[in-house]
Amino acid sequence: MERKRASVWLGELQRSMYAWHVSDQLLREHQGLESCYFAAQTMRTKIQYAFHELPVNSHQSLRDSLLDHGGKLNAESPPAIVTQLSLALADLALQMAGWKDPIMDLVQRYGSNPQNLPFLLEVLTVLPEEVNSRSLRLGANRRTEVTEEFRKSSPVILQLLDACGESCVGDTKGQMKIFRCLGSWFSLGALSEELIIGSKLVTAPFQALVIAECPASLHEAATDCICSALYSVEDLKSHLRLAEALYNGVKTLPDAYHMSVALDDTDKSINYCRIFTELAESFLEQIVNTPNQGFTGDLGILDLLLTCVGHHLYEVAEITFNVWYRLSEELYQRHEDPAIETFKPYIQRLIVAMCRHCQMDQDHDGIPGESDDFGEFRVRVSELIKDVIFIVGSSNCFAQMYENLKQQTESTSWDVTEATLFIMTAVAKNILPEENEIVPEVVKAILSIPPTAHIAVRYTSIQLFGELCEWIEKHPDYLDPILQFLLAGLQEPKLASAAATSVQSISTTCKGKMRDHFQGLLNIAQAIDTLHLSNEAIIGFLKGTAVILTQLPVEKVGEALTQLCSFQITPLSSLLTKSEDHKLPSHIAHGSKEDPTVWLDRLSAIFRHTTPVITNGQVHPCQTAVQQIWPVLSETCSKFQSDIRIVERCCRCIRFVIRCLGKSSASLLTPLVTQMISLYQVHQHSCFLYLGSILVDEYGQEQSCQPGLLNMLQAFCVPTFKILEEHNGLRNHPDTVDDLFRLCLRFVQRAPVPYLQCQMAKPILCCAIAACPLDHRDANASVMKYLTDFLACATKKEEKPDFEVRKNLVKGLLNEHGSQLVHALINACLFCLPTFMSADIGEVLYELMIVDRPTFCRWLETTLKSLPTESSGGVVTATHKQLTDFHKAVTSAENYKQVSTALREFSRLYR
Repeated sequence: MERKRASVWLGELQRSMYAWHVSDQLLREHQGLESCYFAAQTMRTKIQYAFHELPVNSHQSLRDSLLDHGGKLNAESPPAIVTQLSLALADLALQMAGWKDPIMDLVQRYGSNPQNLPFLLEVLTVLPEEVNSRSLRLGANRRTEVTEEFRKSSPVILQLLDACGESCVGDTKGQMKIFRCLGSWFSLGALSEELIIGSKLVTAPFQALVIAECPASLHEAATDCICSALYSVEDLKSHLRLAEALYNGVKTLPDAYHMSVALDDTDKSINYCRIFTELAESFLEQIVNTPNQGFTGDLGILDLLLTCVGHHLYEVAEITFNVWYRLSEELYQRHEDPAIETFKPYIQRLIVAMCRHCQMDQDHDGIPGESDDFGEFRVRVSELIKDVIFIVGSSNCFAQMYENLKQQTESTSWDVTEATLFIMTAVAKNILPEENEIVPEVVKAILSIPPTAHIAVRYTSIQLFGELCEWIEKHPDYLDPILQFLLAGLQEPKLASAAATSVQSISTTCKGKMRDHFQGLLNIAQAIDTLHLSNEAIIGFLKGTAVILTQLPVEKVGEALTQLCSFQITPLSSLLTKSEDHKLPSHIAHGSKEDPTVWLDRLSAIFRHTTPVITNGQVHPCQTAVQQIWPVLSETCSKFQSDIRIVERCCRCIRFVIRCLGKSSASLLTPLVTQMISLYQVHQHSCFLYLGSILVDEYGQEQSCQPGLLNMLQAFCVPTFKILEEHNGLRNHPDTVDDLFRLCLRFVQRAPVPYLQCQMAKPILCCAIAACPLDHRDANASVMKYLTDFLACATKKEEKPDFEVRKNLVKGLLNEHGSQLVHALINACLFCLPTFMSADIGEVLYELMIVDRPTFCRWLETTLKSLPTESSGGVVTATHKQLTDFHKAVTSAENYKQVSTALREFSRLYR
């Protein structure tokens, strides 16, 4: 308890203004490791996040103080303190515009004293790294300025590192610091290429890597340095000479890689593989464009990668995956047969190697798992093969794997067979459904697998049948024997879930041909809890069954649905009775049969996929089933109203019931809305808001329903605004924000005029303005979509007679709040939201501009004039010209994408 109190107190101290003085004093007194680390870390945090607290006239004294503290550090100083002080000094240099040429100052102050060199190298390492730090928010202008300053200082850096290299021969720690620093400067792209090419520094890391006795830590530092250098030359045309120097360096490493493999030094093998991969990444475009033309198109680079793919450990092979993804993307974009033919042999070798890597241990006695590291690797292999398979062709791959199967003898271990089937499973979906040569042979071979075969082989065979669903649909003769094979799998606990998933895939794809099997599936559904299936597999099975149910004659759908639902409603009703009698355990185990969500999820799956075709005037065949289950759903919602998990699943189920019935669910509308309003007053579960949006979507255009739905909105808004107006209410309740604006969006789309005329339209707009800075992805997207469609009411005529009414109502609200909205959108984009969210804001601004362009121009000008143009450190964030250019770009835009692009570029000035 005391430690917790102390931690809270220290946290408050770090946030206070006193922290500046206290941390400086602690560093001066140097009383112990913990106090010095706390002080250094506090100083760094304050400079990083609270630099604005300091008046400009104290910046120089802070710099001098930090330089003094740094001067007291030496090779024996604790690394943690060195790092924190280095970061503090680097962050200060970047934010303090008045500190001109900090690199030269640092080198002059510390460069001549060997004791200070470790600290100097650390500062020079972190300085380039911090230029792109998100937390500093330097802005594009400052980043450009300091990068140019650093580029001018690079001769001094190279000279210093060269001199350090001469004096650090045999000093592992010293060489590591040099490589780390050099790599950092490569990453920023701030080194003079002419000077680095003629320097020993470009060859030094390669020379370290070819020494068999190179210490592991130095090996990794040299690798990081080379990878940074290779990354920096990705634009080959601009860095051709450096790229060639690095290429020549990499070509010296294959023998060292083979030695690491022979010595079973996995860490070093991984390092070499990283370098080969980074080389391939940087050269890939040229390799594809001009294969085997010059060093930039050297196909031998891919041979190097495949050498690594051939390593006995899959962890090494996995490092190369992104190159193959990118290669497939490049070839797919070009869609040129000659290029594909060039790279086909490489992909064939890759697939063969992946097949070997996917082999399980021979002593493994269960099914393949997906949750452990190896299982996750196999999933990634499957995704990779699906991505690259078009290069070699699915049928060719399938044929190649089938040849492997045919060549296997009785002495072939099961793991080889299983891995081969696994690769076939990855490409099965891509097989042309009309294929008549290889697939029938494979299917027959699998159907003849004896029950005594290893369970992993049978498991993967079951999965393969599921993936072949499109082929099976075109070859109905195989449907019955395959179903028999899968139904046999359902009887075995370890195979049951996979079999259920494959049955689902086949049912969904072959729904027309599965109609005759519906009764059998219904029988399985009735006994499904006697099988050893996961809840996920059961839901999948029910989904497939519901899809087939939809294929039945309309007059049979109702009875079949009632039966299917009864298997879920009976146990759910039993739970409600137990709840009344207090016989349910106080803590319900999630996923157990005493968990109502199990049965609700199953009902959701059934109704979600039951979509019978109804002709005009026909009574909906699902109404009878719904009338039977509605009282149980309603009671479940009431009984478990305090449990958000159960209520959410209940609302989800009701949502799919309503979607299934469509307008035929009208009889549920009044009791449902009444219950939702009543429960929401007590428990503000946002799922009620979402369910409300479904009702508005279905009934919003029905004039007779609009008053009741608007009353529902008002009843929801009162408690919703109350929780959102709390301190940090929007941030603490993003789901509520998300669902509230989904609901309002449906009103704007389905009943715009009644909604815009209601008294809630104005406070909802104010709430949307307040929510603009909310950095929750889904919630913010819902707010922006609402604002876009709200504004579109005044711009989209759609030949509807109420356009002028809509336009005037929107303009009336904007006259009062339009300026606030522009201010909120611009500030949110610059200071609160990640860059990818700017597209949505751009769309809102564009719609706002279309409503009234002259007024919008004034609002935008006012907002831009209020923006800070200089940081507390004297750094210029945005020039007058940049502000003017942005205003012009937005106000002259012809579509929202142009606004989003301008916004994204402009926001870089403040990040």
